Amino acid sequence: MANVIIVENGVQAKEQIQQFIDQGFTKEEIYILAHDNSRSNDLTNALDVNDIGVEEQGIFDSIANVFRTRGDELRSKLESLGVPTTDAEQYERELDQGKVVVLANRSA
Repeated sequence: MANVIIVENGVQAKEQIQQFIDQGFTKEEIYILAHDNSRSNDLTNALDVNDIGVEEQGIFDSIANVFRTRGDELRSKLESLGVPTTDAEQYERELDQGKVVVLANRSA
């Protein structure tokens, strides 16, 4: 089961990452998503956490993301890490409002 926290900005994301680490998660088990792809990449790189890629999603979903809207891509990425569809839809709406998702998952 994925542990998902919604935060407002990079500072809060960094704090949440540290809380997940304190709970025993490794940085390889922690992911960050933002609605804007470049913001998502910048936060992932700056905070040195994992990116949701082929290993987590599988080759077919990764290729399909090229043709999806950003919202569809975000929901797909969340679902690939064990987030139920209805929750993924809610988190995607939060991302639409400029918030950031910090997710920790041991089973990814």
